[in-house]
Amino acid sequence: MEAIGEFAKLLIPAGLVLYAMYLTVKSFLKKEMENKILEIRMKNTEIVMPIRLQAYERMCLFLERVNPNNMVPRLNVSSYNALEFQQILLKELREEFNHNLSQQVYMSDQAWDLTKNAMEEVIVLINESAQGLTENSKGLELAKVILENTLGRNIDPIAYPLKFLKDEIREIF
Repeated sequence: MEAIGEFAKLLIPAGLVLYAMYLTVKSFLKKEMENKILEIRMKNTEIVMPIRLQAYERMCLFLERVNPNNMVPRLNVSSYNALEFQQILLKELREEFNHNLSQQVYMSDQAWDLTKNAMEEVIVLINESAQGLTENSKGLELAKVILENTLGRNIDPIAYPLKFLKDEIREIF
């Protein structure tokens, strides 16, 4: 019986020391894992931040390029009739959008939705402007109607999304 008492006197402190070491090692490993995860996140941030900034820059450029005030004078050629000019405007708009489609990965959902909605509003503006024109109308007439409709609306389809993108990128940096 004494042997069991002696054995318990050795086993209990050894067990406590072993348990304390287990907790220490576990705590150390947990801290190391957290540090590794933090280090990986920092490296990812270093890589992703410039890409995100570039995505926002590209989408700002997209919005500026599809702004009717910029797009109509840039694409207008006097030899086009209204229907041809409408198709050219819509084609340019869709090509610009498709070219920048991958940027949505780096943007917030709200920023992407606003950008997409702005593009759709410009499409509606172009199509509505073309509705009142005849088959023989010149592209210049369509350009005039688009610019008049843009000025006639109190809401610029590009202004708010562009401001939102700029504000969001300012928050990040």
